[in-house]
Amino acid sequence: MVRIPPLFVMLVLAAYTGKGNAQPDNPVAEKPNILIILADDLGYGDVQCYNRERGKIPTPNIDRLAAEGMRFTDAHSSSSVCTPSRYSLLTGRYPWRTRLQSGVLKPFEEPLIPADRLTIASLAKEHGYRTACIGKWHLGWHWNISDLTKKLPRLLQKSRLDDEQERMPDPETLALWNEIFSNPIAGGPTSCGFDFYFGMDAPNYPPYCFIENDRPSGMPTAYLTAADLKKNQASFQGPALPGWKLEAVLPALGDRAAAFIRETARAGQPFLLYLPMTSPHTPLAVNAEWKGRSGLNAYADFVMETDAFVGRILEALKKSGAAGNTLVLFTSDNGCAPYIGVEELEAKGHFPSGSLRGYKASAWEGGHRMPFVVRWPGVVKAGTVCPQLIQQGDLLATLAQLFRARLPENAGEDSVSILPLLEGKSEPVRSNSVSCSVHGVPSLRQGDWKIILGNPSHAASAIKEPLPPSLYDLSTDPGETTDLAEKYPDRVAEMKAVLEKIIADGRSTPGPSQKNDMQPDS
Repeated sequence: MVRIPPLFVMLVLAAYTGKGNAQPDNPVAEKPNILIILADDLGYGDVQCYNRERGKIPTPNIDRLAAEGMRFTDAHSSSSVCTPSRYSLLTGRYPWRTRLQSGVLKPFEEPLIPADRLTIASLAKEHGYRTACIGKWHLGWHWNISDLTKKLPRLLQKSRLDDEQERMPDPETLALWNEIFSNPIAGGPTSCGFDFYFGMDAPNYPPYCFIENDRPSGMPTAYLTAADLKKNQASFQGPALPGWKLEAVLPALGDRAAAFIRETARAGQPFLLYLPMTSPHTPLAVNAEWKGRSGLNAYADFVMETDAFVGRILEALKKSGAAGNTLVLFTSDNGCAPYIGVEELEAKGHFPSGSLRGYKASAWEGGHRMPFVVRWPGVVKAGTVCPQLIQQGDLLATLAQLFRARLPENAGEDSVSILPLLEGKSEPVRSNSVSCSVHGVPSLRQGDWKIILGNPSHAASAIKEPLPPSLYDLSTDPGETTDLAEKYPDRVAEMKAVLEKIIADGRSTPGPSQKNDMQPDS
């Protein structure tokens, strides 16, 4: 059994019942706007203010945001890959409670978030907010495709299609694309509480076109060029708008986000903008003005472009006049991908995970410990650092407490309000946290202790090479260098029991037990 401190119970119950500390000690006079900027594959050590000694990439805009707000040093995504971590951020529920037990959603898969699941967007919408998602979704859609297995070869190909003539679809393929993309595509952001959406499922996945609300921005009638499928660019060949440019994606998202902020602020309506960027994830589609700027490699150039994007959005917020009443959150979905040249970066003195072990897709800290910065004028004290354990999925319960709302029993099952921390309180708000590898191997935090229940590696070979549990004391060994499992077998057994209870209860917060969509192995 988990021993939960009384204060922890009080804080969590406040988020769920509207009692106790549900109301902030110093509530803001107006509803704050909420801006959530989610980088893609940005490592903990890729941000200068998190990695002064082992970081070589300038990130002045993110650093300035941290100087103006609070920087969390023990914040985690629920997974070290993107679909599951995005699910948790939006729903406050661990992703392994769904059908997705490992990996990410593949192109043209069905939605992971059902329309009746409460999200940060639907919660904000209930409280008078205009809500928007601009950027990468990667949580599935209803693609209007019957018999997907049979039709998938006409939608998705690994081949590079080097021959120019091969890049034009045959009439039967073109007819299928027209059938799919000429109709509304349901199940995406506008089915999950967002009033407006502009973006794409994933920049390295087809279809290579923007989607606005529930319709493609145009009819895909061509394939990508061969060059777009090489050197960490797109992952699959598939339907694309003629002349589609990977480099144009990030600037277009910036245009739409700036316009949304400007127009909504002018209308005087509070807004929640979820801005999941497409960078610095592959495709490493670095625009000309940033190529070579880092002096390291293309990924580092893209991190600099990512930081400039953040600066552009913050400037748009400032010019709109809304910055003084906006809670801004910046974080990343998971760690830096090891295949973007990490050996080269490390040789040049830049370590994308800082002093942490591992990278994207692993159960090590480098896979899921994230930069997490919050600026909120008048509430969050500038230049502060918070060492408390938090999860990205805590956003739902935090907003509920901010709105003085009671979450339904079947919502935010793993979400804890961090509002007390934002207001400057120092007591822990959660006693445990679960984060998984790409293969579904769970790691459990309990205080300073961390147990990994299997092979932590991101490599495919990890599936074939199961390992016994490993145990680390992060208070003295944040780099996870010394396995203490054999020395503390009782602690291993205790922590395994805690995880089994979290799984069996269908929730990790106080409240009635809930059903998992699928029962994961513990």
